Amino acid sequence: MTGQRWERALGAYLGLACGDALGATVEFMSPRQIQKRHGVHSEIIGGGWLGLEAGQVTDDTQMSIALGDAIIGHQGWNIRAVADNFVAWLDSHPPDVGNTCKRGINRYRASGELHGLSSADEAGNGACMRNLPVVLATLNRPDLFSDWSLQQSHITHHNPLSDAATLALGRMAGQLINGWDMAACQQEADNLLGQYGEFAYHPYPGKASAYIVHTVQTVLHYFFSTDSFEACLVATVNQGGDADTTGALAGMLAGAKYGAGQIPGRWLAKLDGQVVKQIHQQTESLLGLAGCL
Repeated sequence: MTGQRWERALGAYLGLACGDALGATVEFMSPRQIQKRHGVHSEIIGGGWLGLEAGQVTDDTQMSIALGDAIIGHQGWNIRAVADNFVAWLDSHPPDVGNTCKRGINRYRASGELHGLSSADEAGNGACMRNLPVVLATLNRPDLFSDWSLQQSHITHHNPLSDAATLALGRMAGQLINGWDMAACQQEADNLLGQYGEFAYHPYPGKASAYIVHTVQTVLHYFFSTDSFEACLVATVNQGGDADTTGALAGMLAGAKYGAGQIPGRWLAKLDGQVVKQIHQQTESLLGLAGCL
């Protein structure tokens, strides 16, 4: 399958997985600790606090695939199928599970509730990190994008900052995949800052935690200040903190901008082969649902 939209969509999904796998090695480290141990961390080598195999991905990619499988399996939207897939994912004993994700999934398991009350405790990045399949499935339906994004988000993260970030980064990815220029992305970022000034990223505050504000500041700073896929991801993950998720989200945007062909071959060769196969299959199926093929 060929075409620029396909190239950018596949780039976004593979970019997310590469950023996840690259960043997981240095998750929870500080920039100084990364520099002391790795110099500049630029290779997918596994390890880190999770002791991963080289090319193994974490919850960012795994939850995205679980969400994509639910959309594809129902040829559209079924929020309980999404929640059920999250339960199955949690039951698979994944290597990395955020506390907020675990709490929301277990709430659904116990009560069938698809969201709790809006809470400051749910202002993490776990909903934003997994939303790419919704972006792909709704490329031609912005009305569905917002509804589906917020429904999947609220299973685990019901918070206005999380909501705003998930929508903004998702719109940016969709715009890039659809061939819009960087000015549109900048406008989307400006709109986010106009709504919630705490997301301001210039000058860069230098924090890269799982708090959605810090995550978005890091992703936007390095996305807008670099000029290649590799440069964007390397700069992002070397900031440390929640580096698998900042790396995944930066990889999603950079992959959508530069396309799959600009992802370093040495990184793609290291990625888990089954994950790469799933990403190719999901990208094709989700674009098909969106009417983009």
